Order: sequence, then structure tokens, then C-alpha cells
Amino acid sequence: MYFTDRGLEELEERRGDERVSMVWLADRMRAFVDENPEFEDSVERLATFLARDEGDEESSADEEAEVEQ
Repeated sequence: MYFTDRGLEELEERRGDERVSMVWLADRMRAFVDENPEFEDSVERLATFLARDEGDEESSADEEAEVEQ
């Protein structure tokens, strides 16, 4: 089990039956980054991952390769 699994399990246990909008999720992620700016890159990567569906994976890899150059 990864350390992060504990937080994900807590999220499922506490809020697993709730439905949330993407607007709400984006607002909560912004609030987290405001309080924890050292995690800005990770939150940005997670947001990008969530924004794209599986069909976008190929274009995502191309964009990441461009950024790394």
C-alpha cells in the first residue's frame, strides 16, 4: 500500500457517497495550493490528468515531451 492510499481511503470513507462538481473540485484544489504552494506542480499534474480522458493520453505524452526539451 502506498502512503497516499491512506488519504484516498479516508476520502472514500468520509465522502464516498457524495457527488461533487468539477467546479467544486477545482476550487478545493486551488484552496489546497494556496495553503500548500510547494504542491502546486503535483496538483497541476493531477488536474491535467483528470481533465483528459484515456483517448487524450497520446497527445498528453507529446506535450510533456515538448516541455522537457
